[in-house]
Amino acid sequence: MPRLGYLLPTRERVMEGRDETGSLLSLAERAEGLGFDSLWVGDSLLARPRHDPLTLLAAVAARTRRVELGTAVLLPALRNPVVLAQQVATLDRIAEGRLVLGVGIATDVPNIRAEFTAAGVPFDQRVGRMVEGLALCRALWTGKPVTWPRPGTEGRWTMTDAVLGPTPHRPGGPPIWIAGAVPVSRARAGRRFDGWFPNSARPQDYPTQFAEVTAAARAAGRDPAAITAAAYLTLSIDDDAGRADQRLNAYLQGYYGMDPRAMRKRQMSFAGPAAAAAEWLAAYAQAGATHLVLRFAGDHERHLEAVSHLRRELGW
Repeated sequence: MPRLGYLLPTRERVMEGRDETGSLLSLAERAEGLGFDSLWVGDSLLARPRHDPLTLLAAVAARTRRVELGTAVLLPALRNPVVLAQQVATLDRIAEGRLVLGVGIATDVPNIRAEFTAAGVPFDQRVGRMVEGLALCRALWTGKPVTWPRPGTEGRWTMTDAVLGPTPHRPGGPPIWIAGAVPVSRARAGRRFDGWFPNSARPQDYPTQFAEVTAAARAAGRDPAAITAAAYLTLSIDDDAGRADQRLNAYLQGYYGMDPRAMRKRQMSFAGPAAAAAEWLAAYAQAGATHLVLRFAGDHERHLEAVSHLRRELGW
């Protein structure tokens, strides 16, 4: 029985000129009341402007009690890891251990390259910065003195016997799930991280691809059973399949400024009636995904209600 998450529409609100956060917090409370298991917030500075995810999640943490809270997905390479480690530790304290850090390396498109340039971060170094930065975060989250880089290695950041406080609520810090569905990303997930979080894996491909993740974990001496199998999915639910399809295309066009047909090939999306949506989600569960994070193509109150209803029908 998979857990279901809901992505708050931070990007959409900014696109609509609604920068206030009250409606987002109300949606978070509504989703928790309807039984959703987790709430998520996306990340971008300038390429796809939206609210800062860590700041907003702190407010969501204060307004909720049960749901997990996560980033879908954070771009660690854009941030100094020492600052990030302190922010995440504080947020995890506010959330009392409910935080999941979803991370990614960012897509290679012009506006995201420009975003990295504006932040003073070399785009072509983003993978190395992410991997090293998160390793440094984890070292700081122990609360023990950290000397970096470690003896015999090279690093981008330097410190001697540095101690971070506070430490996260969860010992060692929140679990880190990584996005990406190409082979090197799957191998990275298995070797280094706590969950695999793709948005492009089809149900029929999911078992084989996740098997690559667990094989990489096993080869690295890690317990593959400890890795969460997740998926990030977009839905447009409507009894009129044609209308659902039009809404999904309009949503993706507005969100990304790209041909929605291309986006639907790159990101797994559904458009159609609730019964077919249930079958589509069930296919991911049958393929082995244990946590499905859902992004809705508008009309959030109605979608929340629809998914809550179909979940009961599925027995989840």
